[in-house]
Amino acid sequence: MILCTLILFSLLLMLPSSAAADDFLSDVPLGLDWVRVPHGNPITPGKVELGRRLFFDTQLSRDRSISCSSCHDPEHGWSIAAPFARGVAGRLGERNPPSIINTGLQHSLFWDGRAKTLEEQALEPIQNRVEMDMDLDALEERLAADPTYAAQFQAVFAGTVTAQRIAQALAAFERTLLAAETPYDLFRNGRATAMDDQMSRGSSVFFSRANCGDCHIAKVLSDHQFHDTGIGLEPKKIRTPMLRDLERTAPYMHDGSLSTLKDVVEYYDRGGNQREGLDVRMRPLKLTAEEKADLLYFLRAGLRSRTYPNGESAPGIDLPPNSP
Repeated sequence: MILCTLILFSLLLMLPSSAAADDFLSDVPLGLDWVRVPHGNPITPGKVELGRRLFFDTQLSRDRSISCSSCHDPEHGWSIAAPFARGVAGRLGERNPPSIINTGLQHSLFWDGRAKTLEEQALEPIQNRVEMDMDLDALEERLAADPTYAAQFQAVFAGTVTAQRIAQALAAFERTLLAAETPYDLFRNGRATAMDDQMSRGSSVFFSRANCGDCHIAKVLSDHQFHDTGIGLEPKKIRTPMLRDLERTAPYMHDGSLSTLKDVVEYYDRGGNQREGLDVRMRPLKLTAEEKADLLYFLRAGLRSRTYPNGESAPGIDLPPNSP
């Protein structure tokens, strides 16, 4: 684990604190595309560490009971082990929290794609009444009164605590949550023995008989589009999720209605829930028992990363609290 995170975050050590011209992270784990970084929010080690602290801090919620990690727990695939999350005062959310593994590669955020950048996404759960229910002005005052936070924001941004800077730090941290170097990634990059025979058969089912690859396109395992797969919650069309380390993220679907990966395979094998507007590719697959077993093995083991991010402080970087 330490070796993986050292490799993954070595790129941060090479970035100067004024790397405003850098708009891509190209030195990413084997198997991933580059990660776009907005010109106005360059990644620095200090900013990542500040974002990590904010992400796990319950001070971001009104009653100090909920953090970002309450719904995106690294122990559960950066999601939760329940269909819906509870926010302040026990209020129940309306959708299963999506995993944020490799979220820096997404073209849009939330299941419905309503946010286009991580900076835009970051503040919405904080203000959402069901989730963290925190006023942004009050949050600025709360964090500014914390001497350590005040010093960190000054060191990283050369300024005081603002909602925009909170969003920028959270986004910088989340862009580093990269998982890849799965057996599938290694195989695609020329390591012929990376996948065993059953994984290879499962991969073949995934990209042929089961038609998974129509939406979960080869490299990033998502087409970044929106599809109706028959799940009851609105909106009916939801963003195609990425799949690396999905064995960690149960339950599945945007309503958390499928408890296991086996349930997912069976759901798609029967063609989902038939209704008006269902994606035309949702049809009975009639997979054999062996094909289902091979597909499950590929989903579990073939997509298990060697660089799973554990969320520990600025992984791979030994920094003092106020390092820029």
